[in-house]
Amino acid sequence: MTLTSHRGDIVHSEALGWSDIETRTATRPDTLFRIASMTKPITSVAALMLVEQGRIALSDPISHWIPELAEPRVLRNAAGSLEDTVPAQREITLEDLLTHRSGIAYAFFSEGPLKQAYEEALGDPAMNRLTPDEWLAALGTLPLAYQPGELFHYGHSTDVLGFLIGRLLGMPLGRVLREMIFAPLGMDSTDFWLPRDKRSRLASLYRYDEASGRLAKVVPDMYDEPPAYTPGGGGLISSAPDYHRFARMLLGEGEHGGVRLLKPETVRLMRTNRLTDAQRQVPFAGMPLWQKSGFGLGLSIAEDPVDNPYACGAPGSITWPGIFGTWWQADPVHDLVMIYLIQHQVPVSANSGATIATGRGAAGRRALPVYQHAIYGALRDGLVKPDDDRKAEGRRSLV
Repeated sequence: MTLTSHRGDIVHSEALGWSDIETRTATRPDTLFRIASMTKPITSVAALMLVEQGRIALSDPISHWIPELAEPRVLRNAAGSLEDTVPAQREITLEDLLTHRSGIAYAFFSEGPLKQAYEEALGDPAMNRLTPDEWLAALGTLPLAYQPGELFHYGHSTDVLGFLIGRLLGMPLGRVLREMIFAPLGMDSTDFWLPRDKRSRLASLYRYDEASGRLAKVVPDMYDEPPAYTPGGGGLISSAPDYHRFARMLLGEGEHGGVRLLKPETVRLMRTNRLTDAQRQVPFAGMPLWQKSGFGLGLSIAEDPVDNPYACGAPGSITWPGIFGTWWQADPVHDLVMIYLIQHQVPVSANSGATIATGRGAAGRRALPVYQHAIYGALRDGLVKPDDDRKAEGRRSLV
């Protein structure tokens, strides 16, 4: 599923292929996708709305709301023994969570004993039967991989951020996002939970099966009722039209369709790199990503789009993709939003970033740069413009 808007007009919306191969169910404009880490910018916006309200500050220690992480221990060696730790030099702050510099890890981006410890204590990062309190208590038993503020280390920081928001407001994160973001923007198809009467709209997830030499369906567990565990780092299900509204809001410096969620200066802060020169030298998933992009508050910013694995087009473009091949970008230079949604599972490890898009059975991922180049090629050639009135009327109904 692809959707592109230019200057606020939908100029391209195409539902290609099958949302389920076995049943030959066609992908439709309203097909739903597990957007994985595309959840993170949404949770980050909710946090920054609370910053604007004066409910919390970027410099605030998170221990006021997450006492489970009040006195963390830190590994001397991120891949070393779990017993070889030192005290944290300072507390984890809200900004640390927003920039993934908290020292909190993911199991699949960890090495050594910490990887297994995360898997055993926390379980599946997306589908989990623990309550937020139980999950945070388990996280509190684990050491940090790095000192707070030391470096960008991708992990559960945004999940912790979401649970912090829930505790601060005294309600589940799903309700917070619905009331603060989804309802105001008209994102009616975005949630952590999918009721049975909507499941036919959900695209199936596939992985490459070596034994058969073809794609095989992955059938994740589904909740029968709204879950207690709502991971703000990767749990949302959404659609291209819904996420387009969110991306347009960021491109509009906090406003879309007459609804303002953030002040322009807050969005500009989100789009400003926070990583130090030294932190940018550390690879991300084996890739030198931070030599091409910066990382702001909850999303990355393209600085050099040439051969950039996550961005394209123009410097200043913002994005953060999802592990199932979902991707979006908002380009303020060209007033352009691009959304690309597939459902493809690949093995992930600490240094697997460069191979995610090129593995066997990854044709859907390899099509992403084709889409990117086609849109920017059309833009350069002056071909990106709204459809005729008939088509525009039909496609703008998605917005």
